[in-house]
Amino acid sequence: MKRRTLGATGIQVSPLGLGTVKLGRDQDVKYPTAFTIPDDQAAGKLLRRARELGINLLDTAPAYGNSEQRLGELLSGQTQDWVICSKVGEEFNNGQSHFDFTPENTRRSVLRSLKRLQRDYLDIVLVHSDGNDVDIIERYGTLQVLAGLKKEGLIRAVGFSGKTLAGGLRAAEQSDVMMVTYNLDYKDEVELLDYCATHNKGVLIKKALASGHLGEDVGAGLRFVLQHPAASSVIVGTINPKHLAANVASIRD
Repeated sequence: MKRRTLGATGIQVSPLGLGTVKLGRDQDVKYPTAFTIPDDQAAGKLLRRARELGINLLDTAPAYGNSEQRLGELLSGQTQDWVICSKVGEEFNNGQSHFDFTPENTRRSVLRSLKRLQRDYLDIVLVHSDGNDVDIIERYGTLQVLAGLKKEGLIRAVGFSGKTLAGGLRAAEQSDVMMVTYNLDYKDEVELLDYCATHNKGVLIKKALASGHLGEDVGAGLRFVLQHPAASSVIVGTINPKHLAANVASIRD
């Protein structure tokens, strides 16, 4: 796969990124079928296959259970070979999500992610919104805190994974990268994608397959979102190496 530049960041990413929620969390998830979190052998095989297929982007978060810790351990000594996107704001403990967008927690979360992932810096850190996008931006100043951590050299690019068009547009003004929901059945945020294309903001597409709920051909769904000029990469969270290879083949074709 030919890599794409993530907006103005200079970061080169594969057009397909691997989402890793299923490596660390199987509670309170919205996938249509149940799954079992893979053991270390299976998870390691998945990551090696992703690398063989040309994928260099991994998406994780503190809200994904122990995904960060597992990636740090499974990729020990080679995490620098990957572009890793993590997040701040949402935690998942004891079967429930908890949100904290305060400056103190934002900094603590980034430092903890660095330790878990065994890295000196994080490539991308996004605010993991609870849906109150504008409130997070205006009340807590979470993006400004991330910008400060970027100046310290702890983060290469900062941004926002939101749930509203209004909040996304507001966040994009202060962000390097946006994570945007976009698929064949949901185009409500296309205005945000257009803004990002015009202003050279990097875009990672989430829910391109509606968390597995789209009935259309998977390849058609992936190709559709990647045709937008703003889209740098689409994040797909599979733990099946065969499905991963099929996804890659569908966009190569």
